Amino acid sequence: MRFPTSLTGIMTGIFFWGLATAAPSGLQTLEPRAAGSCHSATSRACWSSGYTVQTDYEQSTPPGGIKTFNWEITEHDNWQGPDGRVKSKVMLVNNQYPGPTLTADWGDTIKVTIKNSLRINGTSIHWHGFRQFGTNIQDGVNGITECPIPPGGSKTYTLKATQYGTSWYHSHFSAQYGNGVVGSIVINGPASSNYDIDLGAYPISDYYLRTADQIVGDTMVSPAPPASDNVLFNGKNINPVGSGGEYSKLTFTPGKRHRLRFINPSVEHNYQVSIVGHNMTVISTDFVPVNSFSTDNVFLGVGQRVDVTIDASRTIGNYWMNVTMYANNFCGSSVNTFPAAIVQYAGAPNTNPTDKGTLPANTNCRDSLDYVPVVTRQAPLDTFTPNASDTLDITLETSALVSWKVNNSSMVVQWDKPIIQYVMDGNTSYPTSENVVVVSQPNQWTFWVVENESPIPHPLHLHGHDFMVLGASAANAGAFTAADKTQLKANNPVRRDVTMLPPSGWVILAFKADNPGNWLFHCHIAWHVAGGLSVDFLERVPEQKALIRQADSTAFNSNCAAWRKYYATSPEKQMDSGLKMREITI
Repeated sequence: MRFPTSLTGIMTGIFFWGLATAAPSGLQTLEPRAAGSCHSATSRACWSSGYTVQTDYEQSTPPGGIKTFNWEITEHDNWQGPDGRVKSKVMLVNNQYPGPTLTADWGDTIKVTIKNSLRINGTSIHWHGFRQFGTNIQDGVNGITECPIPPGGSKTYTLKATQYGTSWYHSHFSAQYGNGVVGSIVINGPASSNYDIDLGAYPISDYYLRTADQIVGDTMVSPAPPASDNVLFNGKNINPVGSGGEYSKLTFTPGKRHRLRFINPSVEHNYQVSIVGHNMTVISTDFVPVNSFSTDNVFLGVGQRVDVTIDASRTIGNYWMNVTMYANNFCGSSVNTFPAAIVQYAGAPNTNPTDKGTLPANTNCRDSLDYVPVVTRQAPLDTFTPNASDTLDITLETSALVSWKVNNSSMVVQWDKPIIQYVMDGNTSYPTSENVVVVSQPNQWTFWVVENESPIPHPLHLHGHDFMVLGASAANAGAFTAADKTQLKANNPVRRDVTMLPPSGWVILAFKADNPGNWLFHCHIAWHVAGGLSVDFLERVPEQKALIRQADSTAFNSNCAAWRKYYATSPEKQMDSGLKMREITI
């Protein structure tokens, strides 16, 4: 197995999640709790009677209500974006960018009806990080768990908030989320540290003036995307090469402790976040509460979330919040050479900060393995013996069109015949191009050696599970060997749904086969998954089939029939993996 130590020019930039109108304020007020709730500024670890941050949320969920949302996805030309510049085309949820924040409480049932009012494109909405216990068919991945929703069609997703914290939703139809079909999710629940004020979700994303489709089309010819045109903080920033736009501002109340929910919904950026003169206390990563600890910066790969608390204990004034990208542009690069937002103490003048601070220590685009989950887990590492059947080898093919392969195969899904259709039909003749990996032993731990033969880091996301990150190599470490097993941690290691695969290195993941379904595992860089960097874990097929309710099966068949009818005469045809790229003529 080869591991190149360099690849000149393979990646000079980043990609785009953004566009459109200036975002709504990042401030968010917590919804009132039910009578008798123990959740307050001095007791955030408690949620309600019998439910605390120590509760094993995979075993017990509090009773909740029903939250209902109705959203419409629309398409707009010549849209004035948040930095004052015009974008030729955007796609928005309820005419907002970012889309509306989905807010619910731990234990709630969530119903979201999506109307597709795009002109010629299908769509689907994935609820990033939701485990979907028993409801794989609601996962929102066209070609895997559903057919795309055709233009003019609608679909209602039903979700259960079995976990709490911060996440996001996005289209899984091509690179559509890079054109604006994206938004934040806040599930209120307990926390591992007290705080006074919840400032809400705070997405930080890369932003391009060209459409995501145009850039992905370019990366099918060359794997090197351009630098982004901007970095947006909660949907805002100034124009870095002219006038227009405005800095995002967060208001701190002096003497109070604030909760801030960072989200990275980028298409390529992986970055570090810091606030001049302030430390942050980490309390959650992805949907997993962790033992709190203080740090001067946090790393977020694409798709990751980190919740922190910050004390407003400094002199009243204005302070820069900085985003830093390292790793010779392999983490991303931007035309905006100083991507920043403003933290403004109440009472401070409306002036820009002057102290830019110092750069945080370079993590080389690696996420931390030091997070300690509050709810503990242990993997039976003695049962792990590395072999070819549990190795996922990632390679880059550039001899013709650019493609990404897992074990020498690029995934290509069938929009009109998702893998779940095979499950419903009892058909086990899965197409080779679907990259199906069967996981059949109920409730057994499965271990996966993921090796990277390219010099590019990959943010890897698994649907339907929080995996354990048992260990990861340094960059350029080469293939995993038996001797490396001594580096692994099985006693309550990091647990999350996105982790970074080091360049020319490896990461070891484990998850318990406790959730029947077909779960996509993919790189969250848009053009990498568009180029085929995915596998489909098909978990406990007989039980998955039994879990599909008749009402869900009927809705699935109706939507697929509508999609097939539309697609037969549609001007848009599938040209890539089908998961993250909308095809257009460029």
